[in-house]
Amino acid sequence: MSETNQINANGNSKVLAAASREDVESGAQVAGLKGKTADDVSTRRRTRNSRPVRVLLRRLFVMAVILAILVGLAGFFWYLFGWQFLIQLAIVVLVAYLAAGHWRWFYVAIVTAPRDLRALYRYIRLLIQVKSLYRRDLPLAKIFEQNVKKHPHKPAILFEDQEWSFIQIEEYSNKIANIFKSHGYKKGDRIALFLENKPEYVGIWLGLSKLGVIVPLINTNLRLSSLEHSITVAKCQAVIFGSELSDAVSEVLDKIESKVALYQVNCNNNAGPQDERFENLDLLLKEASSSQPEVTEKIGHHDHLVYIYTSGTTGLPKAAVISTSRYFFIAGAMHWLCAFRASDRFYCPLPLYHTAGGCMSIGQMLIYGSTIVIRKKFSASAYFPECRKYNCTTAQYIGEMCRYILAVPPKPSDTEHSLRVIFGNGLRPQIWREFTDRFNIKDVKEFYGATEGNANIVNFDNTVGAIGFLSRIIPQVYPISIIKVDEHGEPVRDARGLCQTCKPNEPGVFIGKILPNNPSRAFLGYVDEEASKKKIVHNVFSIGDSAFLSGDILIADEFGNLFFKDRTGDTFRWKGENVSTSEVEAVISNLVSYKDVVVYGVEIRGMEGRAGMAALYDPERSVDLNADFREGLKKALPAYARPMFVRILTKLDLTGTYKLKKNDLQKDGFDPSKTSDSIYYLSSSGQYEIVTQDVTQKINSGEIRM
Repeated sequence: MSETNQINANGNSKVLAAASREDVESGAQVAGLKGKTADDVSTRRRTRNSRPVRVLLRRLFVMAVILAILVGLAGFFWYLFGWQFLIQLAIVVLVAYLAAGHWRWFYVAIVTAPRDLRALYRYIRLLIQVKSLYRRDLPLAKIFEQNVKKHPHKPAILFEDQEWSFIQIEEYSNKIANIFKSHGYKKGDRIALFLENKPEYVGIWLGLSKLGVIVPLINTNLRLSSLEHSITVAKCQAVIFGSELSDAVSEVLDKIESKVALYQVNCNNNAGPQDERFENLDLLLKEASSSQPEVTEKIGHHDHLVYIYTSGTTGLPKAAVISTSRYFFIAGAMHWLCAFRASDRFYCPLPLYHTAGGCMSIGQMLIYGSTIVIRKKFSASAYFPECRKYNCTTAQYIGEMCRYILAVPPKPSDTEHSLRVIFGNGLRPQIWREFTDRFNIKDVKEFYGATEGNANIVNFDNTVGAIGFLSRIIPQVYPISIIKVDEHGEPVRDARGLCQTCKPNEPGVFIGKILPNNPSRAFLGYVDEEASKKKIVHNVFSIGDSAFLSGDILIADEFGNLFFKDRTGDTFRWKGENVSTSEVEAVISNLVSYKDVVVYGVEIRGMEGRAGMAALYDPERSVDLNADFREGLKKALPAYARPMFVRILTKLDLTGTYKLKKNDLQKDGFDPSKTSDSIYYLSSSGQYEIVTQDVTQKINSGEIRM
């Protein structure tokens, strides 16, 4: 599934007074407070800052009152008529209730109560910690300093043959802060980080955060217009980049040089910058002080921390705003709901410019004092051997990685590791059991969430294929829902103009209710305010309320377990039926030994809907489309869901989370003149045959029927 993005409107009066007017106005607008002054917004926050715990306590109080009333009524009837009458009355009420069809609720409640109560306990502990940091107004750097004081020489980051302790990360980040302070950078400035995974990556953005500088974390795969866009959309005053990416920076110099200062960090490479326009950051680091920087501006818990970009599977990346409070809630939610420990050693082969690696894993080190193992790039063959080498107890994944790892030939050592849990997102149900059985994984914590969203959920009870759950007993505790949408992804409204919730096993769009006064429930959005507005749905369950619209189609079963189905933009209709691209991709991936595949709909002139097309990476041409592939599709998929076209890719264009860029492929369609790849169509004979220019014309004219 897709990655993700965020603007903060949740600080106290001191934070807002120190923030720039641009930040205050944009934050207030996203939270629905446009037109209010900083003092107005601050006053409203001060009066509501305890709402998360207060709402929960109020609901528990109401339940206790109802229970007390029922007990009182029971005592009243007992006093008047005796205990036999009371028992008879209770039996009559219970039989009537069950006869009305409500008996199933009791069964569901009994089955799900252990899960819900465990989740409630962990959620309350998370809220208590959130509240504590809220009151103390601590920035992330101050939280990290507490861990430095506890265990300065404990390993913080392991990378290849390097071991960085907590005190080393602290001293390096102090040097960064002192350098850029001396260069005139201050709170609210933006300095982009364009660097491969390495310990310096964390030290750089942590150090800049000590000045209140916001750090856009740029995808290292971006080039030319995408790279230029990511720098300019965030209004960066400077870019820090690694020597390995200097060529990419040089390619966009003519577009950014006059507006952006450039700092090259070689990271132990003795060679200086090749271009005289690049500042040598390594040289500056040798001369910088490692003591705490003296900062006069107040840096608070709700200030913007980093920008994290969407992966760019469709269109240009969008910069999502992450504040310290948001960063903490994401990492904290994973810590408490997944029952992580400070003593855990995490294996993280994911890029640190995305939320999954840079927040969920790195956050365990920065906030809770765990040790993190990182690597420059993911390797399927090295995944479990490195978990064993570094004695990791916890490992992170994304679904595409699991597919690659399964494709590695089995070895006797596959189960020789110390992992007690793996966590991540996108592990498809079709390979879940195979993956856990082969590698002897006892516990999987599958999570769901968008970087820019306010609704993250976790499947912490090992339900195969689930990405989280909704409580069927007390659904109001965590304000998330699944609402009905039409074929275009627009909410279906009732007569009052309000949204409608889905019934069990009915697909709908996942939403998270926006509570602007609650930092864990606010929608921070993107740097681009217009893009932020498109992700908000108004008048959801009452006039005037709003929610974050994820764009993801989910299904909740009878027990509240949530399952990902598709993206609203990816599902398409063919032959009058809805086709889920993710389901078709999963089937094809299993048929072709987990090769890269992406499914999308393409238009055929004069025909309704869109025909399915699969792009399959197979440069060796090892897949015979008219053998096991075709037969496997016939067995696993209904006729309308089988791809009408197959494109054989000879090269890969992947996002940072190992997904093929669907948008570009969809634009090419099945026109062979737009690519050198071979394209096949499913002919009336049931065979996949090559698409030529003549065949394309016949398909569009209707001479060849699909």
